[in-house]
Amino acid sequence: MNHRTLVRALLASAALAASVLLAGCNSDEISLANNAKANQPVPPKLVASIAEKDMDLQSPILVRLFKQEAELEVWKQDRSGRFALLKTYPICRWSGDLGPKIREGDRQAPEGFYTISPGQMNPQSAYYLSFNTGYPNAFDKALGRTGSQLMVHGDCSSRGCYAMTDEQIAEIYSLGRESFFGGQKAFQLQAYPFRMTPVNMAKHRNNPNMPFWRMIKEGYDHFEVTKQEPKVDFCEKKYVFDAAKPAGAARDPVFDASAKCPAYVIPDEIASAVRERQQQEAAEIAKLVSKGTPMARMNTGIDGGMNKIFASKLPEGSTGLSEGGDSQSLQSLSLARAPGTIPSTVNPPKPNLVQPEEPVVAVSTTSSTSSTRVASVTPATKSDEKSEGFFSSIARKVGFGATADANAAATSLPPSAPAAVAAAKPKAETKPAESKPSSVVRVAPKSETKLAAAKDAPLSGSQPIVQPNSFDNRFGAMR
Repeated sequence: MNHRTLVRALLASAALAASVLLAGCNSDEISLANNAKANQPVPPKLVASIAEKDMDLQSPILVRLFKQEAELEVWKQDRSGRFALLKTYPICRWSGDLGPKIREGDRQAPEGFYTISPGQMNPQSAYYLSFNTGYPNAFDKALGRTGSQLMVHGDCSSRGCYAMTDEQIAEIYSLGRESFFGGQKAFQLQAYPFRMTPVNMAKHRNNPNMPFWRMIKEGYDHFEVTKQEPKVDFCEKKYVFDAAKPAGAARDPVFDASAKCPAYVIPDEIASAVRERQQQEAAEIAKLVSKGTPMARMNTGIDGGMNKIFASKLPEGSTGLSEGGDSQSLQSLSLARAPGTIPSTVNPPKPNLVQPEEPVVAVSTTSSTSSTRVASVTPATKSDEKSEGFFSSIARKVGFGATADANAAATSLPPSAPAAVAAAKPKAETKPAESKPSSVVRVAPKSETKLAAAKDAPLSGSQPIVQPNSFDNRFGAMR
């Protein structure tokens, strides 16, 4: 069965190579699978794993990237129609800092939600094989962000890209190719600074990018509770996830990243599941903060990161901004087999030799209808804490959770925490009013699905300035 499937895939590759012309990185008109590299079959071991997980070789895929963990996940739709994790790939190299890409030449790897069509697949890449992330998307453009040719590619070398080994990108490319052969018009790429867990959200609570990260976490949560690819739209310079037309509406809402949000609803089954998840996580975050969970260091000038399995293979290798960079951890992996060939010219992230400055207080610029949140040295009164619950009170103070008051000033963290911090959380489209169980926008109250107003202003306060450094690279093109 597997042999026949692979034969059909190769025949389909040949047919498409003769008929479908697609644009690539070098602007040449090239096909999705027109050479031996791009036509490599999915490895038999991975084909067997696909069958074991009740998936079809050509079923849709979805990709998630995590900078801090330096991992790329490929999810694939099983026969139940839900996405399940197929395989996790360690990332060989990514550049920049945690945070979204802002401008051309800042060396930042993008964060957010992007759509990968067949035309973005490049079988003739200078980096073995690659696909274009699609940065900038409509949200990025609405904020005036610039940059081009941001890729996921091979060669373990990055200037704003996510770089894998050649063997890894060949496998990932083949999975994308098969999904297109199976009829998927485009697959979604979700790029995050880290896994959006309560621990990580607590550690990075002082980061100026937190308003942006909370916004894309909404999509992360939608995927986690549904295991379906979230529908992504943009309005008022914000992300909107899984929007649908209100009951009785004649047509679907029309979104424009720079325009006012149209009337839309979030299906109750999704909104309620996401809300429950976020409330549980808000309590966990509050507990971590109250225990004095240390805050992560801010930008120390290190250019990106590398998964520890690769760093362990290099003399004086370092994971940089990725996890697991201590020498003991790397030494324990030195005998493990690397998932692909590491080029001799690879440049690992430089070790951290800079002492961090005092943490910067996160401030978000919001619309005139909501106040700017800043750190306060005035603690909440005991009566306030009693009225809303201990963990809810702390969650409100640090800006987490669906019940946080967007207009209240954040109070200082407990004495055990390194510094007082406030990270403003914009009122999300899907955030329910405290007296209403569901969420939506500008729809008559008679609708069975409750609505919530979307009035957020641009997240200009979440744009970091990343200083480029002297990261050597044998490729001159800026990513």
